[in-house]
Amino acid sequence: MLALTGVASFAQDNTDDLKLDYKTMEKFAALPLHCIETEYPYKLGQVISSDEDLQSPSELHPIFYGCFDWHSSVHGHWLLAKTIAKFPNTQLSIKAMDLFDKQFTPEKVAQELAYFEPKLNKSFERTYGWAWLLKLQAELSQLGEDEEHGWSAALQPLSDLIVDSYMKFLPKLVYPIRVGEHTNTAFGLSLAIDYARTVKNEEFEELIIQRSKDFYLKDASCPLGWEPSGFDFISPCLQEAELMSKVLGPEEYKKWLKGFLPQLFAVGFDLKPGRVADRTDGKLVHLDGLNFSRAWCLYSLAQAVPEHKEAWSNVADVHMRASMDQVAGSDYMGSHWLASFLVYALETREGN
Repeated sequence: MLALTGVASFAQDNTDDLKLDYKTMEKFAALPLHCIETEYPYKLGQVISSDEDLQSPSELHPIFYGCFDWHSSVHGHWLLAKTIAKFPNTQLSIKAMDLFDKQFTPEKVAQELAYFEPKLNKSFERTYGWAWLLKLQAELSQLGEDEEHGWSAALQPLSDLIVDSYMKFLPKLVYPIRVGEHTNTAFGLSLAIDYARTVKNEEFEELIIQRSKDFYLKDASCPLGWEPSGFDFISPCLQEAELMSKVLGPEEYKKWLKGFLPQLFAVGFDLKPGRVADRTDGKLVHLDGLNFSRAWCLYSLAQAVPEHKEAWSNVADVHMRASMDQVAGSDYMGSHWLASFLVYALETREGN
């Protein structure tokens, strides 16, 4: 059972509440298992060109029609793929596999692809949903069960479309988008480079590395103290730092990070978690997600600069505990998406 406890030293063995064990995964996988097939309420994010575009979510998106919006459905599927990877041959993984067999069919993928065909839809979910789709595809492709079931093969055409869209978009993006919400460029590039490396797409990887350096290599003194903004679920400063840990070599990265976020290296570095005043408000509850995304960034930074592992991981742990008891059983405005952020943060923590 997850409990909100006091701050614990990362080095001590009293962090069972932060372990991604079966009970924890079962608790949070229940959320996407529910919402993936819950069609309403749903936010389409749609540009309507004619009366023919006025269709139900399940008609427009036969796979990703639940969980309130397209990208939340996508990363809900990722959470279930992670469940299969970590806990194969369990009742939980069987539920996820049965759902995937229904979801990932060539016919449904073709309909998802068709949505992107009109000119006005080519930027749909750019780049947040794109990034999560690639993370889902990477996870599926690594599953031992995938060869028999063919999930990644069915989804591959959509993944190829997303990669092609990235390849066309990134050279035209003159400036990075530094907001704390969906369009944050660093977040999109971070998941995309993971995908490129998983599937060994060197051309895609090289483009991401080059564009990341173009956007961020000269950055310095990021004002972390100005964060968060009222609706953030991504930290612009920390997410950029997390991306660059994947782009630069260890020594170059450490030097860059000291110039970019010098406050991280100060004795007694601390960062207060975001505070949510109303979890029924779909925008205000973003700050629970911010606490999880800050945590995964700090865990990643701790891996990249291990001499600061304990200090940064302790701050990340505080952020996790600030929001993790607010996910299961919460209002749908949070429960439809926060479990994925929480599991991603716990997975990153395990890498420490």
